[in-house]
Amino acid sequence: MAAMTVHLDVVSAEENLFSGRVETIQVTGSEGELGIYPGHAPLLTTLKPGMVRLVKQHGHEEFIYIAGGVLEVQPGTVTVMADVAVRADDLDEQAALEAKKRAEEHIANPSSDLNYAEAAAELAEAIAQLRLIKTLRRK
Repeated sequence: MAAMTVHLDVVSAEENLFSGRVETIQVTGSEGELGIYPGHAPLLTTLKPGMVRLVKQHGHEEFIYIAGGVLEVQPGTVTVMADVAVRADDLDEQAALEAKKRAEEHIANPSSDLNYAEAAAELAEAIAQLRLIKTLRRK
């Protein structure tokens, strides 16, 4: 018997990163971790920087990093509209480490051109990317 699936689209302003059937989706919503399964009640929520973990048929996992966005669940379809989305394999660890260091410096030495909230958001994004890179390394 085949597992139940739902159609998922992961899109950013630049491209459509994934379109296909999945068994489950995990994302970080504004209220915490969310697991979406076929038959989930309709939902519209904002997403924090982090990873979208999708499990395709036969248990194949794929990870996509998003820098925040919106999740919409409708009967039969789930859509992740990301501000920025990058396939996990394409993440650049060195760039993420440099962004983290830069953001930490901005928080330590606030200047007029970058406010604290922007620096904190950059830091959260860099940490989320590094966490995803580490997770993939363990696989």
